Amino acid sequence: MRLTCPLCGSRDRREFHYYGAADYLHRPAAEDAPDAWDIYLHLRDNPAGVVRDLWYHELGCAQWLIVTRNTVTHEISGVALVAESAK
Repeated sequence: MRLTCPLCGSRDRREFHYYGAADYLHRPAAEDAPDAWDIYLHLRDNPAGVVRDLWYHELGCAQWLIVTRNTVTHEISGVALVAESAK
């Protein structure tokens, strides 16, 4: 599998570290109920189809990326910088 880093271009998947669902970007507030934290930390869907994941370009530019991919076809439909998505 190859990922196209917005800064470094097309790279082999082995340059990256998979972190998990992009849902981790939406952290509950400190004052939120324990249930919100339980959901954030422990409950994840495992859908067949399009997902958004966090990947870290460990052997490249050291940037966090949001990778949109299809878990059925293995097609990568988008790669964006996490830093750019916060704007």
